[in-house]
Amino acid sequence: MRAENEALKRPRGQLSLRVSEKGGLSVYGLGRFPVTLYKEQWEKLLGMTDEIRRFIADNEGSLKKKE
Repeated sequence: MRAENEALKRPRGQLSLRVSEKGGLSVYGLGRFPVTLYKEQWEKLLGMTDEIRRFIADNEGSLKKKE
């Protein structure tokens, strides 16, 4: 159990990917909890990359940065 706990402790800001128990793709390291979506959801989200970047640029003044 100690080895498992040590493996879970990652330097802050380091991202990792895992397959969840239910078969979703989980991204660890973005916040306190992992972001987990199914394959189709990730593909849909990744397909919106340009739109998301444009939205961020257009709303720069309203969006907060976590530091």
